[in-house]
Amino acid sequence: MSIFRLITKIEGADIEIVPSPFIVGVPRSGTTLLRAMLDAHPDLAVAPETHYIPEIVRACEQSATPRATFLEALLSNQRWQKQRVSGELLRHRVKGLGAFDLGGAFRQSYMLYAERYGKPRWGEKTPSYLLHMGLIQRLLPEAHFIHIIRDGRDVALSIKDLWFGPNTVEEAAEWWVNRIRSAQRQSKGLANYMEIRYEDLVLDTEPTVRAVCDFLALPYDSAVLNYHEKSAGRPGKEEPRAGGPIHTLLAQPPQPSRTCRWKTEMGVAAREYFESVAGEVLQEFGYEIGAAHGR
Repeated sequence: MSIFRLITKIEGADIEIVPSPFIVGVPRSGTTLLRAMLDAHPDLAVAPETHYIPEIVRACEQSATPRATFLEALLSNQRWQKQRVSGELLRHRVKGLGAFDLGGAFRQSYMLYAERYGKPRWGEKTPSYLLHMGLIQRLLPEAHFIHIIRDGRDVALSIKDLWFGPNTVEEAAEWWVNRIRSAQRQSKGLANYMEIRYEDLVLDTEPTVRAVCDFLALPYDSAVLNYHEKSAGRPGKEEPRAGGPIHTLLAQPPQPSRTCRWKTEMGVAAREYFESVAGEVLQEFGYEIGAAHGR
């Protein structure tokens, strides 16, 4: 029997499924900012990065006992443990599914996360799920993918000194283009997919967030604009590493200074190389090219 089933039952009752956001994008593109905004909505809890969905799906597909495999894999995962959700309650929910439904099992884990914060709806933010949207849609047909895109030159400046991602502007150019093109190819087979620009989220915040809420059939609430007042203490706010925290601006409103950094911080040679690789994609999303250092 397939581990992918559309209808989820828990103890004999059908569960109504509503749009659930999956925030994806090239790292350092504003996924954390958008997560903080949507998570501040009184009806929506957006889980921090999980990364484990593809790995658990593969394990369950190869297992003769997928229910036990799912529970063992998820309950032992450190990222899931950081959500501070009751493992015993998850076991109870998953055992109550009847015929095992992998999507339903994941759904229960997300629902428990939302319930922990007294919210009726859930979402998730993992940038790398940009590469796995088709798989996630098979699992969770309620998934609504929000792909946030940031000027690739600013992404390159933001990521080059971190512990993950490309280390040079040259590497970043191909990486940025390849990930965006991969998402666009996948989007043709997705039921619910939207693209927004980081720059619009920062410079034209309310209309942009309203559009996201409309996409999610989520009533707009001004609390999303006050995310910086409410995000302290929630898991996923920051993930410190040896290089120090990387999400230091979440305690502040959107920062316009974080846009178009490339104009003053990227050398002409680096900018010209980046544009030679990514110019078509930059222009496709309305980004100007050839204007560095006042040019």
